[in-house]
Amino acid sequence: QVQLVESGGGLVEPGGSLTLSCAASGSFFSVSAMGWYRQAPGKQRELVATISTDGGTTNYADSVKGRFTISRDNAKNTVNLQMNSLKPEDTAVYYCKSSKTYYRGRYYPDYWGQGTQVTVSS
Repeated sequence: QVQLVESGGGLVEPGGSLTLSCAASGSFFSVSAMGWYRQAPGKQRELVATISTDGGTTNYADSVKGRFTISRDNAKNTVNLQMNSLKPEDTAVYYCKSSKTYYRGRYYPDYWGQGTQVTVSS
């Protein structure tokens, strides 16, 4: 059974930092592009950052460019989101997602984690 489990959320003051981690079960991890998304109360879920299978290509939402960094470790089946210079508008539930892929003849759809709350407030 495929699972994505996020951790590292919490309460932080404006200007502070947090690192979110997502641990994935399943041998397909290294061939799946990964992403972090977030959803604030009353808003639609939005893309925060994505990373290619080998980690060589990353993309960021304009709102987090220069402040957030996505990375992955295929040996450990983890993807991280380092968040610096946090702002109150970064407050949201953050979700990890693995993109659909094929691995050893099997199709894997998109998978989502359960989310982790990040609150930026003084």
